[in-house]
Amino acid sequence: MRIRLAVGAVLLVFQAFGQQTYVGHYDVYGGFMYLNSPYINLQERGFHTQGGVRLRKWLTVGVDYSAGNGHTSLTPSLLKSSLQQQLGTTFAQLVALHLVPPGYSLTVPIDSTTQNFAAGPQFSDHYFRALTLFIRPSAGAVHETATPHPQDAISTLVVRQLLPSGKKQEWTAFYGFGGGADINVTEHFALRLQFDFVHDHLFPDLLNSRNTVRLSIGPAFQFGRNVLTR
Repeated sequence: MRIRLAVGAVLLVFQAFGQQTYVGHYDVYGGFMYLNSPYINLQERGFHTQGGVRLRKWLTVGVDYSAGNGHTSLTPSLLKSSLQQQLGTTFAQLVALHLVPPGYSLTVPIDSTTQNFAAGPQFSDHYFRALTLFIRPSAGAVHETATPHPQDAISTLVVRQLLPSGKKQEWTAFYGFGGGADINVTEHFALRLQFDFVHDHLFPDLLNSRNTVRLSIGPAFQFGRNVLTR
């Protein structure tokens, strides 16, 4: 019995590390997404989807979209230095006039919705049957909507000065890199784990530039003709 188990384990190892015999022409993915922008303490959760066409076994060209929602709080320390100085001077004057209590701390809760759009190449290694590794450049456009929710009269006045429309929306470009792995369950189905690290500069009139990390996990499917037979 022990010999059979040992032989079975060895066969499984060889199967896992054997080369893949099928690589589909098309690839689609959809799953859970977690987006983290540490500079502004913003975490967002949502959906991530991808679709691609394999031109070679190692080269895929495709599109990428993700959308998420989250919450953070805006404080003067997150603003550009010029705005920090402006607010500091204004609050000092208001305190001197007894219009703002000494030691007042400005904090404005914010709801955020972020959408990411990207397209480009991905480079994959299909050597191992059980695992497909991949890397890619991450470049595209991000659209973010920030909606503040001031909690008192003072923060309401500040928000009205900075955001007369009551919210802030903007498009900007991002760039970085990403990668991950497909854990191949069958020839056509895999569990995908991936990450992206990108840099952008949303709302440059208010904030400094920032780095963002995106993590996602979900099912991936490949289908179509076998590109290994080309």
